[in-house]
Amino acid sequence: MTPDATGTDNSGANDPDTHDSGTARLSLSPELLAAVRRVAGTEHLLVAMDFDGTMSPLVDHAADARALPRSAAAFAALAELPETTTALISGRALDSLRAVASPPEETLLIGSHGAEVWMGPGSSQLMLDDAQRELLAEVRKELEGIVEQAPGTLLEDKPAGVVLHTRLAAADVAEDAVAAARAVLQDRRGVFLKTGHRVLETSVVNASKGEGISFLRQATGATAVVFAGDDTTDEDALASLVPGDLGVKVGLDFTQAEFRVEAPVHICELLEALLRERKRALDH
Repeated sequence: MTPDATGTDNSGANDPDTHDSGTARLSLSPELLAAVRRVAGTEHLLVAMDFDGTMSPLVDHAADARALPRSAAAFAALAELPETTTALISGRALDSLRAVASPPEETLLIGSHGAEVWMGPGSSQLMLDDAQRELLAEVRKELEGIVEQAPGTLLEDKPAGVVLHTRLAAADVAEDAVAAARAVLQDRRGVFLKTGHRVLETSVVNASKGEGISFLRQATGATAVVFAGDDTTDEDALASLVPGDLGVKVGLDFTQAEFRVEAPVHICELLEALLRERKRALDH
């Protein structure tokens, strides 16, 4: 099982005032800080982050999500460093990710759990073939019927899929809605399902965040990767990491990550520590 990356005293963890000027006790463990120092010394560093639940606290309405200011600032500063590439890897569609994350211009983006990729100006958009578009319309029709019978649930369209959101529904309604959706879709050829925090993701493109990490590693020539995520869909990315990388789980769910932190506020400290150590390594 993974080491606990939080300290013994997090009484001020959610109060930004307690973290100014080094006056508060760090909530990152010595083991995690040592791993940050190690990975920061690599030749070309890829810092790939999940967004919702990692850089941003989870919210009821997806459009309201924003990165915590300290995380956003440290991430932007990392993007400006030489031999350092930043990326966001999200289940969100790219347009939604851009709207809430306001990523630095240099930051690479992977959306829809790996189905959408933006590597800079001129990147091609995801294109579905006729069969995929027809299948996606069928999936949406099935989910529309379920949502009509399940108060508090709603649908979100993505370029390659439809998401069933249940966060605003009563627990029993949410459970029944997801079960109904799985019953009609899980055996349908060409439809791929992923379960997240009170969401069921459907897609007509088979992709994963793990494939996204592998693609970015090859495309950027990264010699080490830092990835942090909170959801079950982030486990694909964490499982794709290799010796010399650094994986961090946000939250208390089971994980393959080497380290974990309790909440997005600790990702602020992780990114700030990474920025500090990366600057130090580049100066030598």
